[in-house]
Amino acid sequence: MKARVMFATITGNNEAVADIIVAQLRAANIETIKEDISLVDALSINPAETDFLVVVPYTFDLGTLPEEALDFYEDLVGLDFSGLTYAVAGSGDDFYGDDFCTAVDEFDKQLAQTQAQRGAENVKVNLNPDATDAVHLAEMVQALIATKA
Repeated sequence: MKARVMFATITGNNEAVADIIVAQLRAANIETIKEDISLVDALSINPAETDFLVVVPYTFDLGTLPEEALDFYEDLVGLDFSGLTYAVAGSGDDFYGDDFCTAVDEFDKQLAQTQAQRGAENVKVNLNPDATDAVHLAEMVQALIATKA
């Protein structure tokens, strides 16, 4: 099986989230590529060649999507990812209250419109991932993998 993990980060927090996810996928013997989302063309994702897609966006300020992920986000419109299973996790700052990690929810909605199957509940991390977050991310990966078992 193959996975692609795409992240956007300013502070390094989301790359840390992505690293935990990548380590879990590789520990399960899943061939995994970690990519900076700003360098990924959504059209390059082939569901016949990719089993899992994990998107790791941060939320900027008052619920704003990461600028470097906007092209990818917008290019998802109209794509057919049938057969692909996805998950979304990301960091934010709970200081922003209702806007905490809204980019995670927005990417989830956008990916759902591609006919891809959500394989796990979204995981939202406050700032840098801690040990509890690592457990939640591991559970997310296990749920994702279980969809193909």
